[in-house]
Amino acid sequence: MAGAASAAAMEEEEEEEEAWLMDSLRLYNDLHLFELPGPTRVIEWIGDQRICVAGYENGSRNEILQLLLPPRLLAKHNKGLCPERDFKVERGGISDRPIYRLKHVLGTSLLVTSGPPDSGLQVWCVEPDETDMIKLLSVISPTKTEDTSWSKIATSCAKPACVLHGQRISNLQMTEIESEKSLWVAGSANLDKIASLGFLDEATAVVCGAKGQLFLVDFRQQQGILGELEEARTPWAQTEGLNWCAGVGSGEAPLIARLSSGGLVVLTDIRHPSSPLKMAQCCAPTSNLLGTDFQSISLAPVPGDNLAVSGFDGTIQVYNTQDWASSGQEAKPVFIHKGHIFGTPDKDGGSPVVTTHTWHPWKPQTLLSAASDGSLHVWDWSDPRTSEPV
Repeated sequence: MAGAASAAAMEEEEEEEEAWLMDSLRLYNDLHLFELPGPTRVIEWIGDQRICVAGYENGSRNEILQLLLPPRLLAKHNKGLCPERDFKVERGGISDRPIYRLKHVLGTSLLVTSGPPDSGLQVWCVEPDETDMIKLLSVISPTKTEDTSWSKIATSCAKPACVLHGQRISNLQMTEIESEKSLWVAGSANLDKIASLGFLDEATAVVCGAKGQLFLVDFRQQQGILGELEEARTPWAQTEGLNWCAGVGSGEAPLIARLSSGGLVVLTDIRHPSSPLKMAQCCAPTSNLLGTDFQSISLAPVPGDNLAVSGFDGTIQVYNTQDWASSGQEAKPVFIHKGHIFGTPDKDGGSPVVTTHTWHPWKPQTLLSAASDGSLHVWDWSDPRTSEPV
């Protein structure tokens, strides 16, 4: 009976996959499928034509790859469905540790990475040379740390190039990358874990704690005192047992999007932090998901009201926040990308989980996403609210 049930489940999954592929011409303006050598939890833009990905597996050497996007994605106009695996590997390197975070330093050929087993940062160079290698240049050891967990990082476009890093609010610090000189340290005894970091401009950054609290950092203070925003003290942000992450908007308005492990999304205008700008209950976490390692939220960089949520299962959900209020109503996605569900099952037979996603810098409805089976997808979704594709 168990074998028959398993066969029936497989047949149902195959039918669902076939239906998804048949619907792709209607659901997508463009779709590209690619298989990486191993799964990645980072997709970092190098300019607007290239990305970097990197492995995160423990106990093995992990590749860092710079990929040139498919030629069809470099055009200003979409040209229909294209499920070809036509990324080009331009250069690569090898890391002796898992890579959990990877950030490009704008205006330079430098990458900064972090990951277990400690809080050290690795600095890499992707400048073209005869070997097309991504080379390890140096290792930055934090000057202030209370534990050995891996560091969250954000890089600044300021000169000289700097990296903001830390595991907890109390050991947050900024370091000049080339000289490894410590430029700023947090004047705080708060031991809460850091979930996300993001620069607002050259002088300020925002930090999201794992409990949902927001902190504003001003680097013009020699001994920085993190200012906890008032909104973070409200009851919804202190729900026990929930983990939070955040994404920072790239537009003129300093908008922050936070996501809880319970699926609550909160939008905050840093200029007016006393109450949420908008709030909604979005994705419902699946019961078989272990942990919140891949929980992610991002705001579309092109002007608009779209955001994307992933890490709860094998899907990426896109929401439009235009009609959201501050009351926390239930929201339905305007689009769900289900392609990763049909990837290679894990060792326990479960479907792949989306490990990360990112928006295309200038195509308003194009996203890149990766999953735990090593799949990498680029997809331009068709907005059902418009009569013509974007």
